[in-house]
Amino acid sequence: MQFNDQARLDPSQMSGGGGFAGGTGGKIAVGGIGGVLILILSLVFGFNPGDLTGTTTPASTSAANPYAQCTTGASIQTDQNCRFVAYTNSIQAYWKTQLQGYQNTQTVTYSGVLDTPCGQASNSVGPFFCPTDNKVYLDTSFFQILTKQLGAEGGYAAEAYVIAHEYGHYISKLIGTMQQAEADRSTGPASGSVKLELQADCFAGSWLANATADPNSPIASLTQDDINRAVDAAISVGDDRIQQNATGRVDREAWTHGSSAMRKFWLAKGYNSGDPSNCDTFAAGAVKG
Repeated sequence: MQFNDQARLDPSQMSGGGGFAGGTGGKIAVGGIGGVLILILSLVFGFNPGDLTGTTTPASTSAANPYAQCTTGASIQTDQNCRFVAYTNSIQAYWKTQLQGYQNTQTVTYSGVLDTPCGQASNSVGPFFCPTDNKVYLDTSFFQILTKQLGAEGGYAAEAYVIAHEYGHYISKLIGTMQQAEADRSTGPASGSVKLELQADCFAGSWLANATADPNSPIASLTQDDINRAVDAAISVGDDRIQQNATGRVDREAWTHGSSAMRKFWLAKGYNSGDPSNCDTFAAGAVKG
């Protein structure tokens, strides 16, 4: 992935930490990418995954926006963390062209443990979208988990896919499919939870297909290797792969995110079509059991 040095970045779409006054109430986070076993269990049984992390180290916080210096694509050369601003800006600019009335939100990065309106966040939970405040939460150390524990190749495009997937959940909330999934408390390959996660994968793919279409985009170019790395990241967080690695067996009826093959298929469908209207995983027969 190459960045556009001349592109203007908007650091106001990012924030770094900053605790939520009021504790851990609200709706459970929509995880999607994290895919670690603790997150699967939390979505199946409905508990706060933060309760199982066993760590009490508070997140690092800062009154000032740590991304304030990220004003152009060239900023990434001097501060690699500015790439998160580039991903977020590009994703949100795309959805403004696709969804009338889309309102920008924020990607919140943190280190340690952070209280959010959707519960306590940590790298054990994985990146997630919080439907209570419409923000995406990301402990950036998750990317080490993605490569070292989940076996993904990693890279910029893999990181961008992770964040784009979480913004896909925001889109699902805006169009009403998240609420549809919440009404289905089942698990398994054709459950509402799986359909929601696959839709987010598909939305991420549609963004990837269009990430360089705008000449002012902070994303200047994507190679086939970039796309392969994004697909590899999706495969690495499939329910079957995580279950096999964690327990030595696969239980299809406990799936909440979809198999590696399903996640690859829907990411590819979004990318190959470049059209989010092809991401209706809730249509009859779209997702097979």
